[in-house]
Amino acid sequence: MTSKRRSLELLHEALVECRRCDRLVAWREEVARVKRRAYRDETYWGRPIPGFGDPDAALIIMGLAPAAHGGNRTGRMFTGDRSGDFLYAALHRAGVASQPTSVRRGDGLALTGAFIVAPCRCAPPENKPTPAELANCRPWLEAELALLDRAHTYLALGKTGYDAVLTLAKKHGDVSAAPAFAHGARAEIPDPRGTGGRAWLFGSYHVSQQNTQTGRLTAAMFDEVLAAALERARR
Repeated sequence: MTSKRRSLELLHEALVECRRCDRLVAWREEVARVKRRAYRDETYWGRPIPGFGDPDAALIIMGLAPAAHGGNRTGRMFTGDRSGDFLYAALHRAGVASQPTSVRRGDGLALTGAFIVAPCRCAPPENKPTPAELANCRPWLEAELALLDRAHTYLALGKTGYDAVLTLAKKHGDVSAAPAFAHGARAEIPDPRGTGGRAWLFGSYHVSQQNTQTGRLTAAMFDEVLAAALERARR
């Protein structure tokens, strides 16, 4: 195991024990105890969710937060729900994911060239973390990104993820030229990792069912933004 992978492993071991936000701890644990009927025989993860993917990736995919019966159940980003079905199918089409589905940890899924993170690591009620909860979680995100030493391109899924990248970048330079969040938005920004270099930020509508099942976000729309982000990441 490389030193970087070991450092990520140690960071994730600490992250999953986090109890900084009373509301989020209570909610994630209640969901894990009550469960959804379809998963009543499963043991829920019920803890914060570490990042997942290729530690040497140039592309960082920034989500929002774990789904109550997705990541909060399975313990892996975008795993076990419809959002993950949509995302990993797209990543597989793009040659980034080893398989088009993500059912559970240990199912063989691997990513090459991308790493998935989120600004909030616990499932929040109504999928809406508060500003204070995002601030509490930000040090985990910063510590994780600091170990992803080849990252320079960010694909944000939704406004919360987009704003999270800009919040980090703003600590290291001017982000006033970055456009407001929109699907297809893109901007060159100060490196959110604080290296003194530059990075790129791309925006996409979130891969939530509310967007994909209503047609607000189609597979073709997402594939186009993903291809642009990957093209930039591979330069």
